[in-house]
Amino acid sequence: MISRVLLALALSVTPPTAPGDVEKQPCPVAMPDNTTCGFLVAPERRDSPDRKIRVGYAVHVSTAKDRKPDPIVYMSGGPASSSIQLTTFLSQMFPDRDVVAVEQRGSRYSKPRLGCPELAEAMLDRLRGSGDGTAAAAGECRRRLELQGVDLRGYTTREIAADVVALRQALGYPSWNLFGVSYSTRVMLDVAASDPGAVRSVVLDSFLPESVNWYDDAERNLGDTLASLGLKDRFDAAVARLNASPAHVPTRDPLLGSAFTARLTGDDVATIMAEALHGADVIAVAPPLVGALASGRDEVLRPLADAVGDGLASHEFGLYEAVQCQDEVPFNTFTTKSRLFTVQTDKAVCDAWKLPTSAAGNATTQAPVLVVGGQFDPTTPARTSKPAAEALSNARFVEFAGTGHAVFLANACGRRHIAAFVAAPTHSSPTHSDASNSDAARPVADCAPDKATVHPRLEPADLHITGAPYQISLSPWLAAPFALFALVSLVQLVAGALRGRAVTAFAGLAGTAFSGLVGQSVYSLAAQNETALGVGVPALVAAYTWVAAGSAALTLAALALRRRWPQCVAAVVAAGFLVWWFAWFL
Repeated sequence: MISRVLLALALSVTPPTAPGDVEKQPCPVAMPDNTTCGFLVAPERRDSPDRKIRVGYAVHVSTAKDRKPDPIVYMSGGPASSSIQLTTFLSQMFPDRDVVAVEQRGSRYSKPRLGCPELAEAMLDRLRGSGDGTAAAAGECRRRLELQGVDLRGYTTREIAADVVALRQALGYPSWNLFGVSYSTRVMLDVAASDPGAVRSVVLDSFLPESVNWYDDAERNLGDTLASLGLKDRFDAAVARLNASPAHVPTRDPLLGSAFTARLTGDDVATIMAEALHGADVIAVAPPLVGALASGRDEVLRPLADAVGDGLASHEFGLYEAVQCQDEVPFNTFTTKSRLFTVQTDKAVCDAWKLPTSAAGNATTQAPVLVVGGQFDPTTPARTSKPAAEALSNARFVEFAGTGHAVFLANACGRRHIAAFVAAPTHSSPTHSDASNSDAARPVADCAPDKATVHPRLEPADLHITGAPYQISLSPWLAAPFALFALVSLVQLVAGALRGRAVTAFAGLAGTAFSGLVGQSVYSLAAQNETALGVGVPALVAAYTWVAAGSAALTLAALALRRRWPQCVAAVVAAGFLVWWFAWFL
């Protein structure tokens, strides 16, 4: 009897046994307990199945007492974004279900890995002002991949979707819930259409329908987002200024590990903003950011320039371009040359590669579907995602306020809605309801999508524009003058109080108060939205300068009363700090 109970418990926390077309492997990143990783062995091209590739995946088995039999299967977007590093996050989001995170073929945790550093360097060279070497880089990348035996024709949405179906069969799950974000919403709809009996529900976050021509819409989407934020005129003015006189911004090359100065035109900044506005943190700080650019404060561009390098290093561009060249670029008109260099780059790569066009289609499903979108999403806006959701037979659309792209990553209310839908997909709100107007579209108590913003919006008057905090975050030693002033002020306060020297004590009190007020203000802003420190500091910090000036004046008065070395040191530190504060920090 005891052995039967133990066997039942073991079966309750292990996934079905997988047959021989998967290979178990150590997990490449940190994972929660009860997680295994491996590769699905699949044909590189299913119409020519001789060459095999390996598609990475992770399976986290829930240990909840009420563990449900049908897991969540998740794939990131991109194309070419990695998935399995989100296993811990997803296991917390769905604690009562197994989580299967599946990579895209050719991505970082699959084999082969279709990296294309030549293209990343070509884009960085563009920012260096070295000209456009995209076509040459594309040719070099393709030749290198072909020497490795890679057939780029095997890297399409249809093949990626077929991998997901094959993985379900290999793992032995009779049914599961599909979860896609951005590009992978296309993948998951294809999975639902090709494997309908095994799909319990579908979550599409930041839905990118196959009917949408993304490149033709890209500039309009950015303009619409800026207009919704009330920033379009100021941003257009900043773009015009920078096109006439480009900014020179210090940044780094993450591939070569070297520093360089980027030459950013207004069109370059527009391209960078189109990506940056994916994040709710950037959306919240966009008013002071755009206001700073419109007024010529180019120091706020450095965090954005650094983010470009990080983004280029995180993608496998061979996979990205293979999918885009076969599944997206051919269906766009490119009737006018886009100012966005990412659009220009993708078109140039596809012209060089000349890959065949993949079969297009609008996949559909009868399974319950939840489509979630962000109010300010510049890539998959409600203008296109909501009508596409309404065209599905059993779907509803929910928009979340103050949010950009990939709702589930940024918005806790969005995560709760998704989890509630997966828990009871057939008991959700009526078909095609609009969450902003219908109480029935709110299955989660105290979590209204039209009110659940992620970060409070900051206005230009809320921040004093300065690039100093971001530079300090990169090189903490730059804050040494502030730390020294705070330390000397504390010593003055204690020594003056103990020795009955009122002027010295008040000088120390003022300096300590200033240091504390500045520290508390900066900490509060960072807790609210750390990204804001890339634009400036709370406006009150500048007003606190008078307290520091008072401390310095009292220190000089103490020096006049008692000219000894401690007072001299304090006076020199106070004077040096004020020079640093006015000339560099503010």
